[in-house]
Amino acid sequence: MVFQSCEEAPKSNAGKSEEIKKKSLNPNGDSELALLMRDMFAEAKQIKKQIQNGEEVTVKVDHERILSAHATQPAKAASAEYKTWGAAYLAGIENLKNATPETAEEAYTSLVNSCMNCHQALCPGPVVKIKKLQMPT
Repeated sequence: MVFQSCEEAPKSNAGKSEEIKKKSLNPNGDSELALLMRDMFAEAKQIKKQIQNGEEVTVKVDHERILSAHATQPAKAASAEYKTWGAAYLAGIENLKNATPETAEEAYTSLVNSCMNCHQALCPGPVVKIKKLQMPT
């Protein structure tokens, strides 16, 4: 399950912000996959803004790790269904990377839909958050 992270900026003696540290919302700690999906969400928000501003799309997160990152529920992530959804997501990332400015919004929408479909099938908790990635209609 993916959880939204909280961030806290510790203060030095001078009152200046130092490095931001992510705090876990999960009392048992966050899995590698949960942390990766938070990064994927943040990047998708950035990509959405880039598309809306007519800018070039940049993809920096290592999305391939979606198939190998340790999950909170390892059996789910090892399932054939998860691997199928993961492969569809990775194909969507490639489509987005190769999209022209004219097709970027369509590729992005398709990518967000793949996130939504997977989470509706396997882990519905983040669906509300994923809806925030959708382009306005």
